[in-house]
Amino acid sequence: MPERRSFGRLRKRPSGRWQAAYVGPDKEVHTAPETFSAKGDAEAWLNSERVMIERDEWTAPDKRRRAKFDKGMTLDDYAPGWLATHRKIKDDAPLKDRTREHYGNLLDSRILPHLGDLPMHLLTEELVRDWLHALPATPVANAHAYALLSEILKSAAKQDKRIQPVVIPGATRAKTTHKAEPATLPQLATIVENMHPRFRLAILLMSWCALRFGEVTELRVKDINVTGGKIHVRRAVVFVEKERRVTTPKSDAGERAVSIPPHLLPTVVAHLDTYTDRKNPEALLFPSASGGHLSQSTLNGKPSRRRSIKGRMVNESATGFCRAREAAGRPDLRLHDLRHTGAVLAAQTGATIAELMARLGHSTPAAAMRYQHAAEDRDREIAAKLSMMVEGVTA
Repeated sequence: MPERRSFGRLRKRPSGRWQAAYVGPDKEVHTAPETFSAKGDAEAWLNSERVMIERDEWTAPDKRRRAKFDKGMTLDDYAPGWLATHRKIKDDAPLKDRTREHYGNLLDSRILPHLGDLPMHLLTEELVRDWLHALPATPVANAHAYALLSEILKSAAKQDKRIQPVVIPGATRAKTTHKAEPATLPQLATIVENMHPRFRLAILLMSWCALRFGEVTELRVKDINVTGGKIHVRRAVVFVEKERRVTTPKSDAGERAVSIPPHLLPTVVAHLDTYTDRKNPEALLFPSASGGHLSQSTLNGKPSRRRSIKGRMVNESATGFCRAREAAGRPDLRLHDLRHTGAVLAAQTGATIAELMARLGHSTPAAAMRYQHAAEDRDREIAAKLSMMVEGVTA
């Protein structure tokens, strides 16, 4: 039922989105050109219309839209609404909070300041190439920005045939400055040994089970099946708008059951007995000191550094994962590289692409194939075992 207001009316649609409308000076009903995900956004649109009427600056919204169309929609006009309403093409699901925040940051920092005031039908390959070349030297973020711009132009082209998507081959790919080298087994053992006992299992699960940090920090007692040797990954924690939120895994494939390597099971049981309330199925495996979700900065700790305190140079030792990786001689290693380590270990067992996809929670073969290159050394081992067969020696 429409909500009564002093000006205009609001109605919540069955989809959960809000529709706003009002009677204008021309005595006609005017409806907002789009629905809104938040009630406050719909109210803000009504307020802006009321202000234009009071200032005698009002024209019908549809006339304003046609005037903009004749001039040409700009990214400033189109992108905010696109971001608020866009859904995944694959399954028509809404964007995850973290993805929407990431897109918003790319728009605000890389796209709109440079291209926002240009009519989209005037965006040419040459203009987009010049824009890419003018961006900061951040290849991955720039590739993401181009991919986002391309997606927005494709959507806008459905409304204005003058708009043509700009295709620049290779612009969505970027060479990263950090190449993840998996940790060796001795290095991994040293890292675990140098972690606080409360967090050793977290490191082991990120490596041997190839779990993401956000998946590990949301694990609860109910997610661990010791008898079956399984970890059920059903949720994850993301940091969005300066707060931690529990969400579903990164993709549909991310919800999965991961088999625990048998040699880890005693450590899992010991951790559950020592650091959790096993009678409480909702108890977190790795809570923060306050009982909430563990932060990545807490697990990382601080790197060693030398600084001046009251005029005296002081050497400060590393803490947390930073200390552990230094002890292992791997100061280049990042927490996420532990997942890469686990993926490579799984590939080295001879796991197929499909098996890697299932274990890692990947939805596309391309993602899992990245880890098989590191398993190529197994070919030498296979060749050696073939020779052993000729010699009548069983492997």
